[in-house]
Amino acid sequence: MAASSSAEEPRKRELILKVVEARQKDVGRGKVRIDLDLLSQIDVSPGDVVEIEGQRKTAAIAWPLSADDYTGEKDIIRMDGITRKNAGVSIGDKVIVRKATVKPATSVKLAPSNFSITVDPGFVAYVKKKLKEFPLVEGDTVLIPVLGQAIPFTVIQVRPAGIVMVTDETSINISDKPVEQTRYPRVTYEDIGGLKNIIQKVRELVELPLRHPELFKRLGIEPPKGVLLYGPPGTGKTLLAKAVANETDAYFTSINGPEIMSKFYGESEQRLREIFEDAKKHAPAIIFIDEIDAIAPKRDEVIGEVERRVVAQLLTLMDGLESRGNVIVIAATNRPNAVDPALRRPGRFDREIEIPLPDKQGRLEILQIHTRNMPLAKDVDLEKLAEVTHGYTGADLAALVREAAMNALRRYLPKIDITLDKIPPEILESMEVKMEDFMNALKEIVPSGMREIYIEVPEVRWDDIGGLGDIKEELREVAEYPLKFQEYYEMTGIEPPKGILLFGPPGTGKTMLAKAVATESGANFIAVRGPEVLSKWVGESERAIREIFRKARMYAPTVIFFDEIDAIAPMRGMSPDTGVTERIVNQLLAEMDGIEKLDNVVIIAATNRPDILDPALLRPGRFEKLIYVPPPDKQARYEILRVHTKKVVLGEDVNLEEIAEKTDGYTGADLAALVREAAMIAIREGMKTCIDKVSNLCPPTDTDCRDAKMKECMKGSSVKIEMRHFEEALKKVKPSVSQDMIQFYQSWLEKARQQLPRQVLKPSTYA
Repeated sequence: MAASSSAEEPRKRELILKVVEARQKDVGRGKVRIDLDLLSQIDVSPGDVVEIEGQRKTAAIAWPLSADDYTGEKDIIRMDGITRKNAGVSIGDKVIVRKATVKPATSVKLAPSNFSITVDPGFVAYVKKKLKEFPLVEGDTVLIPVLGQAIPFTVIQVRPAGIVMVTDETSINISDKPVEQTRYPRVTYEDIGGLKNIIQKVRELVELPLRHPELFKRLGIEPPKGVLLYGPPGTGKTLLAKAVANETDAYFTSINGPEIMSKFYGESEQRLREIFEDAKKHAPAIIFIDEIDAIAPKRDEVIGEVERRVVAQLLTLMDGLESRGNVIVIAATNRPNAVDPALRRPGRFDREIEIPLPDKQGRLEILQIHTRNMPLAKDVDLEKLAEVTHGYTGADLAALVREAAMNALRRYLPKIDITLDKIPPEILESMEVKMEDFMNALKEIVPSGMREIYIEVPEVRWDDIGGLGDIKEELREVAEYPLKFQEYYEMTGIEPPKGILLFGPPGTGKTMLAKAVATESGANFIAVRGPEVLSKWVGESERAIREIFRKARMYAPTVIFFDEIDAIAPMRGMSPDTGVTERIVNQLLAEMDGIEKLDNVVIIAATNRPDILDPALLRPGRFEKLIYVPPPDKQARYEILRVHTKKVVLGEDVNLEEIAEKTDGYTGADLAALVREAAMIAIREGMKTCIDKVSNLCPPTDTDCRDAKMKECMKGSSVKIEMRHFEEALKKVKPSVSQDMIQFYQSWLEKARQQLPRQVLKPSTYA
């Protein structure tokens, strides 16, 4: 029995676990996560060091798995890409884990992995501080965060041999020369956020055939030979290819389109053949073709003979008479429809994988990756940033983090003497990035795909619009609430309305309401000014509409605002022109409620001529909410006057309610003009008083003296608007809405309600 017990003892003291990717919060910290029960089996407590044995041995600090970490299996170990590289394993491999015997290090020698650095005593002390209580093994790679980026260092030598821990007594020696020159950047799967499902697909298609081709032979099938990654620019297509190459340890070679093109006959094809031959010799290998649409466009649409020959050569190499061995081709493009169709068949690019824009969870992961080595203040809320960055790609989020860091740096620049060779370590240690830096960066960074159609909309809040309470609430329900409380709408099983038509007399605040929607909803905003869509070239106007909706779908949630829609969508058959507006109407109808679904996109249009709009636009599913924006009633006029006099000094005798009573028929624009005119009258009076004062103080010809005295006089006096100024302004500014106009809109509204069954908001004032 004793012999049996001792034979079983070593087995109890070690675990065989399956490698799974690490959580973002643990990346680069030398941590692994293992089930607590399994840790107790090998006599390890949380925080102890474990030895991990794959193709080589390394060490890490063991922590228990949290409730979210389980994948359905218990025998797993979560470790990051650096620890996997140190152990010589990939995701899905098995490793042996046992309790480590750790000795305090007397000396540790490090060298940068990729490039030369300058080493001074302050830097050595900084590295020692970062490595304290960190298990090290000779040959390991460790990441040291330096100024917001992680620099990989290789552990050249440790004394004593084995697993050691850096203490205060440890002597650290850092070489300034690198130990190796890598051909491509070290990227792991943990460096890619928001693409978990995509990574899983790519691993099945690429990693499995390269590492275990016998699986496919046993099933009697050919493994996939090509993968086409497509999606908007900046979503991580090239990064994913780099990560696959690093994680599989396959031979990796890349083709950059323009580099292989040559003016000499046959040389471009020769270069392609050489790349495939080289990959075949070093199989298993990955060939990565970035921007494949540049070297393999549709042969029917290109003029140059070279491009056609290159496409033909690529087709032959990928699926010709000669086998290409254990070589997988990964290609990336953001224009899949521009690639020659012959490449997009099984046997060449077997699978096409779309890399979409990241969702909220994906954006959070990407922000965590890019802020991994950044000193963040406690008020930084990455979840809130993930919520408000709709339509941002991974590259956009990286730019956002970089801009936030630059904003933080600007705060510290006054304290830094840039003439010094070295910046004091205490200043570097005190630097941190705050939430306000990120919020300021948000104003600077626009989603890359929206830049060509991006319009800076002035910040208008709901509070800046006087009156129109019912209309504001209605717009909130359609454009703001579905975005902020999406789950609530999904529970009811209905979709909010897609289109809203704001109509009413000029100056009632239709465009201002759309600006408020853009500011308050937090969605991406595309403003389309009707006439700018029209083009003299046939088909260009329709293409412009198509492009607007394509961008809106891609960068949803989006609000599209058509100002003066009557200019581009009048009733068909009524226009004497070449039929451009008719084709635009047809395109609008197809985009708003056609075969292609319009998710998370709200369309708002404004017009003061609803009678000439095409009726097909006004049915449910298109502009199904017709909102009449009437001239303001007395209470609304009072609120509008309050908004416009917010920054104005009013005299004690000014009674805004009395002015609201006298301004029947005035629109919001008229009231703004009234306040402006009253202010101008007050300014004129103040200037006249000053002119009278200074007229005798300067010679008549000395204009400089007079101007200086005028400035001095005006500086000491403030402009106050009295009731008499408003009385005078009322004589000059007349109402722009007549009773006939109101009658016109009301009769059209009644007619529309009778003809088309739809929900129409009609303010109670005009019921």
